[in-house]
Amino acid sequence: MSSPSLQRSDAPLAVSAVPVTTPTIRKPSALYGFMAGGIAACGAVTITNPAEVIKTRLQLQGELMRQAPGTTRIYTSFPQAFVHIAKYEGIRGLQRGLGCAYMYQILMNGTRLGLYDPIKHSIHSLFQTDPAKNNNLVNIVAGGTGGVLSAALASPLFLVKTRLQSYSSHEASRVGFQHYYRHTFDALRHIYKHEGLRGLYRGVDASMMRTGAGSSVQLPLYDVVKQNLIKVGGLENGALCHGLSSLISGFFLCIVMNPFDIISTRMYNQAPDPVTGRGGILYKSPLDCAVKTIRAEGVQALYKGFTAHYFRIGPHTIFTFVFMEQVKALFERLDLY
Repeated sequence: MSSPSLQRSDAPLAVSAVPVTTPTIRKPSALYGFMAGGIAACGAVTITNPAEVIKTRLQLQGELMRQAPGTTRIYTSFPQAFVHIAKYEGIRGLQRGLGCAYMYQILMNGTRLGLYDPIKHSIHSLFQTDPAKNNNLVNIVAGGTGGVLSAALASPLFLVKTRLQSYSSHEASRVGFQHYYRHTFDALRHIYKHEGLRGLYRGVDASMMRTGAGSSVQLPLYDVVKQNLIKVGGLENGALCHGLSSLISGFFLCIVMNPFDIISTRMYNQAPDPVTGRGGILYKSPLDCAVKTIRAEGVQALYKGFTAHYFRIGPHTIFTFVFMEQVKALFERLDLY
């Protein structure tokens, strides 16, 4: 009988099985995402609201009319429009509708940006896919879904914001139909009194298409560009990376969204029926608006105000995402997000 000390030492050792667990990714909080998106968007719109005013007026200028040869328009370019409004209406004119813009940004961008990560997480959970891996299709669906929901929710504020920004106190600077309201709540009260709930949600279909299309491009593209700038470009995940990602995604967002933006602006600002005081007299639907605009002004009319739109959407995208990343980082340090 062999001694235990003489037993073979090369026998395989028994190793107890230790389960390897993959760290789970916690579902992002829609509430704190809403807060981060809303705070970031309010910071951004303070800076970019003048460009939004200029964009709105450029889009309404020459509505359903071809420009006669030799005629001069009130607004000829973004810099000229900025100087013109500042000269005749002052800083108040450039920041027209800012209070309503804050409320709109909180409701719309808070919802849109706040729901983006939770919707992505839910889709991954539904199809049992890895949320840590980038999936463009999931990103597009999540961005578009959040955009449509946020536009439906915030449509009355977009309606009022458009009308406040299109109004000019200087008669020679007026374009489009002029709706005069003292402030946001006066506008909401007036519209509801004369047109009911349906009046407050006039143009919601155009807004949903606008924001849905924009979000399906902006949010996924921002993710992709940021990841590539980090992996390929070697940038740190910081303010420079976020700013460049926003600038690039903002340009493509503007290309996709400008036609929808033209349509929604005109749907919202059209004059009410002179007999009933309800509805709009120019367009029956977003498709009707697009067809009439192209017939009267040409296809290029769908890109009216493109430069002003980018000067608005580019910096707005940059500041929104940079601010949002900082707010989210703060929430994460507080273990809230």
